[in-house]
Amino acid sequence: MTAQEAPRTRSISRASASIQGHPVFRVPVQSPPVLDALGQSVPCVSYDSWMVYVPEGQFLSRIGPTKFLKDLEMFVGVDAVQEWKKLLVAVIPMSAAAMALPPLSIRGDLGILSTAAGRYAPSLLKSFIQMGPQGALGATKLLRPFKEIVDSLGLKNPFVRNWIDLLCFLLAGVKSDGTLSAEMVYMFAEWYKPGCLLEYPLGGTGAIIDALILIENGRAVGVKLQSGQVVRAKKAVVSNASMWDTLDLLPPNVVPKSYEDRVKATPQCESFMHLHLGFDAENAREDLGIHHIVVDDWNKGVDGEQNVVLISVPSVLSKDLAPPGKHILHAYTPGTEPFSLWEGLDRKSAEYRRLKEERSEVMWKAVELALGPKFSRAKCDVKLVGTPLTHKRFLRRNRGTYGPAIKAGEATFPGQATPIPQLFCCGDSTFPGIGLIGVPAVAASGAIVANTLVPVSQHLELLDAVGI
Repeated sequence: MTAQEAPRTRSISRASASIQGHPVFRVPVQSPPVLDALGQSVPCVSYDSWMVYVPEGQFLSRIGPTKFLKDLEMFVGVDAVQEWKKLLVAVIPMSAAAMALPPLSIRGDLGILSTAAGRYAPSLLKSFIQMGPQGALGATKLLRPFKEIVDSLGLKNPFVRNWIDLLCFLLAGVKSDGTLSAEMVYMFAEWYKPGCLLEYPLGGTGAIIDALILIENGRAVGVKLQSGQVVRAKKAVVSNASMWDTLDLLPPNVVPKSYEDRVKATPQCESFMHLHLGFDAENAREDLGIHHIVVDDWNKGVDGEQNVVLISVPSVLSKDLAPPGKHILHAYTPGTEPFSLWEGLDRKSAEYRRLKEERSEVMWKAVELALGPKFSRAKCDVKLVGTPLTHKRFLRRNRGTYGPAIKAGEATFPGQATPIPQLFCCGDSTFPGIGLIGVPAVAASGAIVANTLVPVSQHLELLDAVGI
């Protein structure tokens, strides 16, 4: 799932630019610290499963400590169950170390010695002691690719290996050989906890303002909006645009060439195809669920072109998103559509229309599979196809990219500071990156900037207030 259709844990607040249709994890009795600090709440509807269509067949994938094991045994086999149990036994003990340092405690200056290192060092040490020598040794792999843990366990079942790669790709935009183990361990600990549920936050979309960052005397001092209005900053300017788009918002020659070259050399994930539909509810199966994952061929790789389609029908849970008796649907290929196929095309040309029709067919077929035999393309009230050019235009994403394709073990995401004083960046281009399905990671990066801009004493008061 992408940043557009993304589960999140309740340990980090909902990002301000989230899109309708996101599911989120909920752990009982735990609430979002940032929302707690603001005295806010997000109305949600709970559920615990989504439909999966894979070469082996189709099944309802459920979360929790036992339900997925039953699914595996029924649709794959006992061998897959044994390997999955082996994986859980290995990674769950590591979760104490992965979760011992709350993201809300991190800041981008030396104050981190008080808010993170000093405050949480005892609990981190305690977690290592509780894990024992074997668990503590495993925890040293948290900053390495998750594939190394999978390989060390000797997991060989094809479905288990493919499923792990799929989860990693949907979480971080790269397969298990590039996903940080800490991200997956954190996810496993939340996903397979007794009583864990998924939640859909009802309604709400973000807005993006086209702005130009103002630089005076080498310092960021505000932004100039598209309307011409100038908004001056008291403490700093914070950009949540991608690293590439932030460069485009800056005046020429204000950052060192070495920084500009590094940004431009950072590899990118591919872009998206989108399909937005509106249709009569009676034209879909009666037991329609909110989320669906369709995989055509494991041999093509989960990151292969047009091999995976994700589908969200948020009106299944949030009835007010569509008129009575109607559904809205969003299908997309998750960061696997090459921008190069579309680069330079005129969006009004016949060639562009032809390519849209051709490249959207895989989504139509996936939707037909998910919605059942009563569904008809011809009966849809709304049919909108989005391309990488659409993604670039409306989401202000350089080349329509999902984000940086930075692999664990090969490179690290930069911090929030930039070469320009008082200019900070947050979002998927900064630590902790795309990981954890986009929304939580982006929220964490924003929290780090916010923490950095306030005194340590005020930051500590926040941590006390939210009880972490």
